[in-house]
Amino acid sequence: MTTWDDGSRPLVKPFGVMGWLRCILRVSAMAVIIFGLMGPMVLLRVLGFASAAQGIVRFACRAVLRVIGLPVICTGTPMPYGGAVVANHCSWLDIFTLNAVQEVLFVAKAEVQHWPLIGVIARSVGTIFIERRTSHAARHRSLVLDYIAQGHRLLFFPEGTSTDGQRVLPFRSTLFAAFMEPDLRERLWVQPVTLNYIAPKGEDPRFYGWWGDTAFAPDLFRILAQKHQGRIEVVFHAPVQAASVDCRKDLARRCEAAVRSGLQDPL
Repeated sequence: MTTWDDGSRPLVKPFGVMGWLRCILRVSAMAVIIFGLMGPMVLLRVLGFASAAQGIVRFACRAVLRVIGLPVICTGTPMPYGGAVVANHCSWLDIFTLNAVQEVLFVAKAEVQHWPLIGVIARSVGTIFIERRTSHAARHRSLVLDYIAQGHRLLFFPEGTSTDGQRVLPFRSTLFAAFMEPDLRERLWVQPVTLNYIAPKGEDPRFYGWWGDTAFAPDLFRILAQKHQGRIEVVFHAPVQAASVDCRKDLARRCEAAVRSGLQDPL
């Protein structure tokens, strides 16, 4: 699995006593929210109340973003159709942001389930983990179709890796294949979504990006120590009907172009 990395990193400023205090208070509040709601959420999912479980996920993610101090501003509307949502991948914050504004089921690379904290959260919200290898393509297609048939709206990052949030990488078309089934194309849609992370005033524009080999914990503390946060802007583009394109590669290209069009100052 390729990880995007241009070799650069934002300058990390010393936290100071107040910065570390903010870290402790915010981590504690986040832990109460996440682990306090995880039990009821998992129980509802096991009992078959998927919609109610997703409601708790949405509430928890909104609460976490409020604790961090990050407002989310939306443009456009989540689609009412069945299918999938695709977005650019910028940060570990993406999982909270995208769950906070709509009800979706994440599709993530298998190694995510072993990441500290993020892996626990991802498993608890019902994330679908896959091995992104060409040899697994048929299995992934079958798995995606099963979840769609159950009424779930999936969300995945076609770039296959996170970036600094200042660019959109070429979309990989493998997971789009499931939406090209002849008997499903007419009723399946894919909605492109652009994530814009606006840095706090005076900070590096890449402040919220998480890429390369940057460890999770230092990045978490760096953001939580920040006194005045920036904001997150989510742009919902017009959904693309699978039947309106000729193949999975065309579908991937159309979605990529839409996501890139919504990125502020793209590189």
